[in-house]
Amino acid sequence: MACDLSPVQQDRLRGFLNAEAEKLGFDVISITKPGATPLAYGRLHEFIEAQRHGSMEWMAETADRRGDPRSLWPDVRSVIMLAMNYGPDHDPRALLQRKDRAAISVYARHRDYHDVIKGKLKELAQKFAARTGAQVKVFVDTAPVMEKPLAEAAGIGWQGKHTNLVSRDFGSWLFLASIFTEADLAADAPDPRGQCGSCRACLDACPTGAFPAPYQIDARRCISYLTIENKGPIPHEFREAIGNRIYGCDDCLAACPWNKFARTASEAKLVAREDLREPRIADLIGLDDAGFRALFSGSPVKRIGRDRFIRNVLIAAGNSGEMALVPQVRTLLGDASPLVRGAAVWALSRLLSATEFEADTRDMMLLETDAEVLAEFGAPESYKEEVLP
Repeated sequence: MACDLSPVQQDRLRGFLNAEAEKLGFDVISITKPGATPLAYGRLHEFIEAQRHGSMEWMAETADRRGDPRSLWPDVRSVIMLAMNYGPDHDPRALLQRKDRAAISVYARHRDYHDVIKGKLKELAQKFAARTGAQVKVFVDTAPVMEKPLAEAAGIGWQGKHTNLVSRDFGSWLFLASIFTEADLAADAPDPRGQCGSCRACLDACPTGAFPAPYQIDARRCISYLTIENKGPIPHEFREAIGNRIYGCDDCLAACPWNKFARTASEAKLVAREDLREPRIADLIGLDDAGFRALFSGSPVKRIGRDRFIRNVLIAAGNSGEMALVPQVRTLLGDASPLVRGAAVWALSRLLSATEFEADTRDMMLLETDAEVLAEFGAPESYKEEVLP
């Protein structure tokens, strides 16, 4: 049911929303209309038609609903966009030079932001609904909502050449969330000054060339996709470039010059775990499922599961040059997961000489039955046909 408000009610309600959002720890609140992103639908379909979404089939399946908030909820008349700063107190790229350490994306060093923000968002939405009588729905990156175009339309920032949101006040470090409501609220204007100009720092910073053009991304080449969404072996062409990044990648975000205006996130809102700032590869590589779940309880890292995580750690081990890791890597040649075994083979091939590698893995290769793992050994096709059932 539509909810119309007078100009006086609008002003009072906006003051209420601003005050409540600030109390809950949000750094920005702004309002837009559901029809304010007319180009989003076409751009999303071009992205999917080019297969740049990789194996994220859910993007294709929900594309029509993503294009317009009214497809998700026909009664929505206003979209309240909120943002929370998670800016780090350092440049996360510095850790990339410490090859014995593992780099976890800044956002994943905190408690899962979906959990942190959703509780606050529900509280704000409930207060808004009680005050207005309007129906509401809340979303935090878990429904087919295109938060970045909506945030741009609301004036929170603009989508930079790296396709992420850039803010004049917070750089590239913002979590986004939204409240859909049937209340007809006055919309804020987009920031007419928001632009990247001739800067291409984010594009040049990408280790794997994931940006085919400014404002375009090919997820299949993105380290965040490769280490998080990708369920299979990481393609060989990207393994060396991944370096010690074991969960996500901050390079394009950290390179943004607008970050010089960003403030460090308040510890009262988002507390980064000290043990995830620069963990040792040696302390992660031996995790079994129980150990993985215990270490990453409440963390977004937990969602990828132990096997994908250890795959990523093994890529970092292979890039580390740390011979002390060889015994741990060798043990994983007998892991129950083919994904892990294959990554262990590659890691050993990087840490050992060709002669050492052949001697070290010969027995395991004779026992191996998985085609993808055998391919990591470099076994000839005739051998695969002979030993595979």
